Amino acid sequence: MEIVLNEDVLKDNNSAAAYIREELRQSGTLAINLMSSPGAGKTTLLEATLSSLRDRYRIGVIEGDLATEKDADRIRALGVQAEQINTGGGCHLDARMVTKILSRFDLAHTDILFIENVGNLVCPSGYDLGQHHKVAVLSVPEGNDKIPKYPTMFLRTELVLLNKIDLLPYVSFSVEDARRDLAGINPESSLIPLSATTREGMETWLEWIGQRREAARRS
Repeated sequence: MEIVLNEDVLKDNNSAAAYIREELRQSGTLAINLMSSPGAGKTTLLEATLSSLRDRYRIGVIEGDLATEKDADRIRALGVQAEQINTGGGCHLDARMVTKILSRFDLAHTDILFIENVGNLVCPSGYDLGQHHKVAVLSVPEGNDKIPKYPTMFLRTELVLLNKIDLLPYVSFSVEDARRDLAGINPESSLIPLSATTREGMETWLEWIGQRREAARRS
């Protein structure tokens, strides 16, 4: 019975994800699902990203948290539309939640939609939100054990942003070991070292977004 229940939940989620995907296709909007553990710096990274791209693209943000609108307020302070989803204890967003809030965005006039998922390295990776791309954010202070300990997350993401590289001189972390571990789990994935604080490496990430935005527009 438990297996059947899981299948039913995912079936409903996948139906909602298919609806979102079609809405994005019709509008030509690029959707990126950002996932990480709490404290990896997703919101700070998003702020730095938006500061660089908001004059070039029309951007919307969906913020996922258990409670409060603190992160959404940070995004709104940049002049970017942000809509909050509070899960009330749930460890991830699902497509049904996103569907309910999607109508608040004028997708026909939205070039890029960022979805900042609930901080968790396990649950979010298993749910399709209709996005074009799943991106994981890993931070240097978390240590080198996260990629091998949470393989499902990194197996299902095509890009890993290694944040807080400005702290490399102060913590024990090997970028090369992270690359090797990622390649062992998901050879198709890439890793971009960067710092949302100093902006080192940000240009590579911004170029990646621009390339995917053009691909979404053409499709």
